[in-house]
Amino acid sequence: MKFPAPVSLQWLATFLNAELLGNTTAFADGINEIHKVEKGDLVFVDHPKYYDKCLQSDASFIIINHSEVNIPEGKALLVTNEPFEAYLKIVEHFRPAPLYTTSVSSTASIGEGSNIMPNVFIGNHVTIGKNCVIHPNVTILDYSIIGDNVVIQSGTVIGSDAFYYNSKKNREVWFKRMKSCGNVVIEDNVEIGANCTIDRGVTHETRIGKGTIIDNLVHLGHEVVIGKNCLLAAQVGIAGATTLEDGVTLWGQVGVSKTLTIGANAVVLAQSGVPSSLKGNTTYFGYPAEEASIKRRELVWVKRIPELWKKVMQ
Repeated sequence: MKFPAPVSLQWLATFLNAELLGNTTAFADGINEIHKVEKGDLVFVDHPKYYDKCLQSDASFIIINHSEVNIPEGKALLVTNEPFEAYLKIVEHFRPAPLYTTSVSSTASIGEGSNIMPNVFIGNHVTIGKNCVIHPNVTILDYSIIGDNVVIQSGTVIGSDAFYYNSKKNREVWFKRMKSCGNVVIEDNVEIGANCTIDRGVTHETRIGKGTIIDNLVHLGHEVVIGKNCLLAAQVGIAGATTLEDGVTLWGQVGVSKTLTIGANAVVLAQSGVPSSLKGNTTYFGYPAEEASIKRRELVWVKRIPELWKKVMQ
């Protein structure tokens, strides 16, 4: 999430009641989670396991619960006992909980020729391009951006909260929601089927590239990036911060793990599972997904195991 204007670290330190160390005169451009952080951003960290990763990341400023660390040149620390609570306070200040009085927000922009059917909900600061078709009972939540010639079928939700929680077992409620302040960007000529769920980014964007086609009952997690001209068949699920490059095809019920990349023009056959990155221009099958020709040969040999075992025992 980018702030409306750069924010002074001194103001943030006062706002959070935090100790400011390092580059105390700097200004922050926004706040981001570690997978999407950029230069000029704030990031928070509350576990020693991730201190170094955050300090060495592109983040310029770190909200942290420990001051005895080496501060990289030009960076600053905001030291507070509860960095996660500080994150929530910043997001709630700059993106307060929305209030809705109508099904189409007065701050939404809808392009010429777009057909918005009955019972569609359009939230605050949503942009919809020209010649789109939004079918009944679609929900498009705050700050979503939709290009031209986009079709969204009934029951789909665009911009739902990320499945992203701060977990600590030293408190009564272990899982605490990390408030989402990102958005969804859908480029031109995208088609999305019925009853899909496209989560917004936690702090950045979830993006669907131009010309991509998505079937019914597909779920995209937070900050997933889908390239141009991809095809996702029914019941595909993709976990957060994963990238599909251009021209990728995922057939029905493919499951994809988080923070990985599937290369351009790869094809993953139905009911496969993808736990790690895959190179492009290859067809994959099975779990873990491997080149389909290799996996098929493995299955042939698996079927022969009883026969081979019988021969060994004779």
